Amino acid sequence: MSRIGKMPITLPKGVEVKIDGQKVSVKGPKGQLEETFSPEIELKLEDGVITVSRPNDEPRIRALHGTTRALLNNMIVGCGEGFTRVLEYNGVGYRAELQGKDLVLNVGYSHPVNYPAPDGIEFDVDARTRLIKIMGRDRQQVGQVAAEIRKVRPPERYHGTGIRYQGEEVKLKAGKSGKTGR
Repeated sequence: MSRIGKMPITLPKGVEVKIDGQKVSVKGPKGQLEETFSPEIELKLEDGVITVSRPNDEPRIRALHGTTRALLNNMIVGCGEGFTRVLEYNGVGYRAELQGKDLVLNVGYSHPVNYPAPDGIEFDVDARTRLIKIMGRDRQQVGQVAAEIRKVRPPERYHGTGIRYQGEEVKLKAGKSGKTGR
């Protein structure tokens, strides 16, 4: 039995879940999400606890079991608390700021890079600590937006400048060594 798949999901306060066959809608303080899951996986909601079960032990069904439970749990956590990814930027003259809801990055190009906020995503910039927070209710979307912002100026291997995830270690290369012998 799947260790993740068999764990029950308890609903936090303020989060409502409606299961209509294989269509699940979750509503909470951070917003609403809907998803349709595979018809081979059975979803039950009883007394504020959701259980995910499978009919047999075929490899494909076993894989769906844990994945369905994890996706459902992410929907519930996202609508209740939300998800956050933090990026840090480092470099001489590098700046990030908000213009309305959009993120404007000055990261060494001849022009500022404007990144519009997609629906369900909010940005928070702290210029003093050089951090960019990406917040939203959909875990996959938050991670995708963070990856796209990091891609604007990935960490450089010789000086360590660029945009990286908070806590990401970039192994710096030594660079050229001076001539010796003459």
